Amino acid sequence: MRKHHPPNLSEADLTKRLGKKEYFEQLIDLQAKLARIQQAYLFHGLKGVLVFEGWDAAGKGGTIRRISQALDPRSFKVWPIGAPRNYYLNRHYLLRFWERLPPSGAISAFDRSWYGRVLVERIENLTPETRWRAAYQEINDFERMLVDDGARIVKLFFHISEDEQMKRFTERLRNPLKRWKLTYEDFRNREKWDDTEVAVDEMLARTSTDLAPWHVIPANNKRYARISAIKAIVKAFSAGVDLNPQHLDSRTLEAAIQALDVDDSLIDSLRARTE
Repeated sequence: MRKHHPPNLSEADLTKRLGKKEYFEQLIDLQAKLARIQQAYLFHGLKGVLVFEGWDAAGKGGTIRRISQALDPRSFKVWPIGAPRNYYLNRHYLLRFWERLPPSGAISAFDRSWYGRVLVERIENLTPETRWRAAYQEINDFERMLVDDGARIVKLFFHISEDEQMKRFTERLRNPLKRWKLTYEDFRNREKWDDTEVAVDEMLARTSTDLAPWHVIPANNKRYARISAIKAIVKAFSAGVDLNPQHLDSRTLEAAIQALDVDDSLIDSLRARTE
């Protein structure tokens, strides 16, 4: 698989910000586009896969919530990924992801993903080096098969600074409604920040491809990160797709005309669209 120029963490400009007014204006527009994309995917039988990776407290969950606000949950599913259960520990690591891929017409979002193989499993020495090194090619092959099967993939890594992460941990500690997000693992993971940076940059270099490129999202400013991430999703999921509202089939239209009291101009307009 031919690789394009991959991104890396050092290229992300963490000073980028977005004002509140501009943020809400863009968010409303992008959420409307997401809704149209979902309708188009349902009509055309397309499918989308979203991969969310990033530092603890980098804003993945907040972005997923803004996406969820725009989409019908009947064809949009979020999969929060943690440590595998014993059933999956005894099987190939990709199995649990295969089982959660979207059917035709649907979109699935993975909050953490198969990239745990080359991130946490590598950093925590949970997998032999020969196996996590083999995973780069296995993942590229896996994603190529998904694309060949008609799926579109958007992979997002949310990048923040160490100082910003500590500010967010402090906020979570002080806010009773956010305290549940704070875990012992958050602080233990900080001790391996340098090792994680090395692992992330190698992941980006080895698995950012033409078919499934990585997007590094500068996330020190939450508003900027959300808009940047959703823009990347909208661009990839809408490319070459007819997003116009779809017409009724002739059988449904004629049944509606018989059952509903509608004016002739609307009937003529709807019939013209079915021809």
